[in-house]
Parts: sequence; structure tokens; C-alpha cells
Amino acid sequence: MELTNLKRIVIGTKKRVGRGAGSGKGMHTTGKGQKGQKTRGKIPAWFEGGQLPLIRRTPFLKGKNRFKSFSEKPILVSLDQLNKFENKDVVDHATLAKVLKISPKRLEWEKAKVVGNGKLTKVLTVKIPATASATKAITTAGGSILS
Repeated sequence: MELTNLKRIVIGTKKRVGRGAGSGKGMHTTGKGQKGQKTRGKIPAWFEGGQLPLIRRTPFLKGKNRFKSFSEKPILVSLDQLNKFENKDVVDHATLAKVLKISPKRLEWEKAKVVGNGKLTKVLTVKIPATASATKAITTAGGSILS
């Protein structure tokens, strides 16, 4: 096939809206109807016709306390649950999600904390916050805390 034998592709020109009667698209209204708010300018998506908008009716959802329900209650991990890890493992948010089957998205919003319930039999390196009793139990088992 040669360049001289190619078929010619004709692409029509785009109609220029609002450029008079000879433009091929309407006259003075150019497809916007007669009068009214929509013909004269752009209306924002949140505009509700003068009614108090939703974004102003619910001010507390966008305020400083919107993440309060997540940050107040940490995910409590007991020492018995830490026994599910292998010996000399590192316990952080990623390994918590895998071993204890906690969703990683939940761990992004909520903090995890080791609580001193039960007995620890494994030597672990813990990289999440722990209570005083849990810290004592981890260190007496031979592990360490790096939080």
C-alpha cells in the first residue's frame, strides 16, 4: 500500500455555538432555550435555588471532630493474641493485619494497642504502643518494644 492510494478521511468541522446565524447552529439563543438562569451563566453543582445548601446545613460533619469516633477507641490486642505470631517476629500494623485478620483500612484509621491480658510465650519485637503491664510482660518474655 502506498501513501498515494490511501482513502481520504473527511472529518466535518465542529459547529461553533453562539457565533451568529451563519454558524449552522441556532441564532441568538444557540441551543440554550429562551430566558432563565441556565442561559445566562454557570450554576455550581451544590446550588439549591437559594435554599440553605446541604454543605451549610451539616456544619459539624466537616468540623474538627469528624475523625473523633475513630481515634478515641484503639483496637485492643491482648498478649494471648500475640502468641499467634512466630517466635522472633516483628509486630507492626502490616503483620497485625495479616496474622490477626484485621482489615488494613481499619488500621489506617484506628490505632492498635497491646494490652496486658493473658500470658506471652513468644519472643517478639513490638512496634505498636503497649500498656505498662504489656510492656513488662513482653520484656520478661525476652522481647522488646520499639514504639
